[in-house]
Amino acid sequence: MRRPHGRTRQRTASGPRRRTSVLLAAVLLATGAPAAQAGTPSGEAPGGGRGKGRAVQLEKLDRGLVAVATGEGVFLSWRLLGTETTGSTATGMAGPDFRVYRDGEPVATVTDSTNHLDRGAPPDSEYRVVPVVDGREVRDRGRGQAVTPWSRSYTELPLRKPADGVTPAGERYTYSANDMSVGDVDGDGSYEYVVKWDPSNSKDVSQKGYTGNVLIDTYRLDGTLLHRLDLGVNIRAGAHYTQFPVYDFDGDGRAEMMVKTAPGTKSIRYDRHGRVVSERYITMPREDVRAGHSHRDDHRMSAADYRERLVGTFLGWHEHPEVTAGRWPATLEAAFGIEPRHDYPLSRTAAEDLADHFIDVYAPSRSSRNDLRAFEGFVLTGPEYLTVFDGATGRELQTVRYEPGRHDDGLMWGDYAMSRIEPGNRVDRFLAGVAYLDGRRPSAVFARGYYTRATVAAYRWNGKRLKRQWLADSGWTPMSNPFDDSPHGVDGTDPEYGSLTTQGFHSLSAADVDGDGRQEIVYGAATLDDDGSLLYSSFAEGPPQSAVPGRSVRLGHGDAMHVADVDPDRPGLEIHTVHEGGRWAPYGHALRDAATGEVLYGAYTGVDTGRGMVGDIDPDRPGLETWGSHGVGLWSADGERLGGATPGTNMSIRWAADMTTQIVEGSGDDTPVIRDWRRGTLLTAGGTRTNNGTKGNPSLVADVLGDWREELLVRTADSSAVRLYTGTEVTDRKLYTLMHDPQYRVEVARQQTTYNQPAYPSFHLGSGTDWSRVPVPGARVPGRR
Repeated sequence: MRRPHGRTRQRTASGPRRRTSVLLAAVLLATGAPAAQAGTPSGEAPGGGRGKGRAVQLEKLDRGLVAVATGEGVFLSWRLLGTETTGSTATGMAGPDFRVYRDGEPVATVTDSTNHLDRGAPPDSEYRVVPVVDGREVRDRGRGQAVTPWSRSYTELPLRKPADGVTPAGERYTYSANDMSVGDVDGDGSYEYVVKWDPSNSKDVSQKGYTGNVLIDTYRLDGTLLHRLDLGVNIRAGAHYTQFPVYDFDGDGRAEMMVKTAPGTKSIRYDRHGRVVSERYITMPREDVRAGHSHRDDHRMSAADYRERLVGTFLGWHEHPEVTAGRWPATLEAAFGIEPRHDYPLSRTAAEDLADHFIDVYAPSRSSRNDLRAFEGFVLTGPEYLTVFDGATGRELQTVRYEPGRHDDGLMWGDYAMSRIEPGNRVDRFLAGVAYLDGRRPSAVFARGYYTRATVAAYRWNGKRLKRQWLADSGWTPMSNPFDDSPHGVDGTDPEYGSLTTQGFHSLSAADVDGDGRQEIVYGAATLDDDGSLLYSSFAEGPPQSAVPGRSVRLGHGDAMHVADVDPDRPGLEIHTVHEGGRWAPYGHALRDAATGEVLYGAYTGVDTGRGMVGDIDPDRPGLETWGSHGVGLWSADGERLGGATPGTNMSIRWAADMTTQIVEGSGDDTPVIRDWRRGTLLTAGGTRTNNGTKGNPSLVADVLGDWREELLVRTADSSAVRLYTGTEVTDRKLYTLMHDPQYRVEVARQQTTYNQPAYPSFHLGSGTDWSRVPVPGARVPGRR
C-alpha cells in the first residue's frame, strides 16, 4: 500500500529566474543520413515526451560495430545514432535500415533492429554495415569501419600494472584496476578507456593508515597507454577521495578530464612503444610557491604530526571564532567536562597536557574505537586544486583552487562531535558529475561534504578557462560543543541552502526533473535547480514507532540512489532511495516524484537500509520494480509490495533482448555473474573480479559498443587486463545508442563516483517501453569531421 505523502520543504532562490520554452533542434550531419526531426511536444511532464530538449552537445560516435563468433554463427551489433533517428514505430525508433557486408558482399538488410546473426558464417570473416535510406546506401563518413569477429563474448584491453610500493610505515602495497570511465579523447568517434588504479591499502575516509598513490591511466582499446596521472602523496587513496569526470566539456569533439589534485600531482605521457615521453607536474599558483609550497611537499600525517596539529588547535582555542562568539565553550576543560586546569591563552605545556588528555582519556571514553595515538596517513593540510587535463595527451590545461577548501581537519564539520571521533572524515567526502545545466553544453559538478556542511559547485570549461557558475553551500551546522554534539540532521546557517545538510548521498545525479530542458542536480534527498538554487529538500513525518514520532524530519542520507522513469503511468521521472538514518529516519526506502520531492511510496525500516536498486525484472508488470535490503523487499512501480525475495543490489545491466534488467553479482574474490530474475545466470565472467569490496561493482557498465544494450567491463583477477563483455542475444528492438540520451551519458560519466550506481536514460526503458514517448534526440555533434 502507498504511504501518506511526506512533506517537502522548498526554498526558492532570490532574484529573477529565466524560463524559456525551446523547441527541439535537429542537426543535419555531413554523413548524408537524415537529421533527427523534432517531435511534436506532447505536453508530458519531464522525462516523458518529445520536444523537451534543446540542441544538446553530444559525441560524434562511429558505428561501434562489434562481431562475435557464436555456436550459431557470427553475431553483429552496431549503433543507431541519435542524430539519425527520425521518429518512432510500433517496435522501436525510426531511422535508416542497415546493409550488412561480409567479406565485401551484402548478406542482409536489417530494418527492425541494429543487430544480426549471420548463421553458419565462418569466424574469420570481415564485416561492415552501411546505412540505407529509401533503398539507397548512404555514405557513412568513416563510421563504417570493417571488423573481424571476437572468438569469445569478450575482448581484452591490456593494462600496464603499476609497480608495488611501500608506505612511510614500511608496509608494502600492490595495485589493482578499479573504477573506469570512457570518452573520445582524440575525436575519432570511438571511445578511449580511463582506468583508476587503487592501491591495496586504499582507505575509507574513516579508516586510519597510509595509502599508496592514486594513478589514472588512459588507454585505447588495443591497450595503447596514452598517459598516466600520478596524483601524488597528497591525495589519499579511497573511494571517497578521487572522482574523475571524463567528458567533452568545451565542445571541440575531444574529451577532457577533471580531477582534484595537489602538490606532487604529475602527468606522464607515453609514445606508441610504451616509452615515457614526458613527465610534468601541475602548475601551482604563484602565491603557493611564494608561500614555500613545492612538489616535494608531503602532507601525510604521522601520529606525532596529528598530536602536534591538535596542540596548535588548542593553543588558538581562545581566539577561535566560535569561541569568541560564545557559541562554543570558553575553555577546553568545559568542552571535555573536566575541572579547570589552565589559564587562557594556553601555554604550550598546557596545550600539550590537554591534547594528551583528549587523545588518551576523553576520546577513548567516547568510544573504544577512538585510537588517536595510531592516527596516521591522513592529508589534512596543504593546498587543494582542481585541474583540467587534455584527455589525449594528459597535458595540464588549467589548475585552480578546489572550492571550498577543507577549512580545518574536521572540527567545524562535526568530525569530533559524535562518539566516533574521526578527524578528516566528513570534511573529505567528495562527489562529482556532469550536467547540462543550460540544456546545451556540459558543466562539471564537484561537491564536498554531505553529512553536515554540504557544498556543490558547478563549472564551465571553454577550452581556455575554468569558470565557476555557482556554489551552493549549506553553511556550518551549529554546535554547542564541537566535542560532544549531534550535528547530523541540523540545518546549516545559510538561509537558502541550510536544509541541504545530511541529505547528500554517496553519489549525485543529473536529470531534467522539471521539464524545462535543463538538467538539475539530484543531491540525494534534495535537488538543486539548474541555476544552483534549491528546488526542494525532502522532509517527512516520523512514524509512531520511530525515534521522531510526529516530527517533520529529513529523509536523510543513504548509500544508493536511482533517478529514472520508474512508473511510465506517471508523468516525469522518479527517484528511488534507501536511507541509513534508522530509527531517526521517516523511511528506510522511498520512491519520490523527481520534480517535487514528494514521497509516492515507501516504508519505515528502523535500521540502516544499506542497499537498493530499480529495474524491470518482471516483464509481466508495468514499469520498473524497486527493491532493497534489510527487509525492504520487492515493490511494483505503483507501490505494491510483491514479496520479500529480491535480486542483488550491487549493479544492474541491460543485457537481454527483451529490454528487461539484469543484475551483476559477485564481490570480493567471487566470480562476477549476470543474472536474470526469471531465467537465472546468463553470463559467468570467469577469471575476473569486481571492485570495492562488498560493493561488488564492475569497473564500468555502459553502452560503449554495439546496439543499445550495455557492456560489462571487469578487471581480470591479476589486473593485467580489463575484459569488455557484450551480449549476443538477437533483439528486434531498435533504439539509438543510449550514449545519445543526455541523461544516460552524464550518468555514465558519474558512475565512477564513490559508491558506483547505474546510469538511467531520461525515458522509460523496459520491456513495455512506449516508443511514441521515447524522445528523438535534438543534438549537435561538434568536433572534427
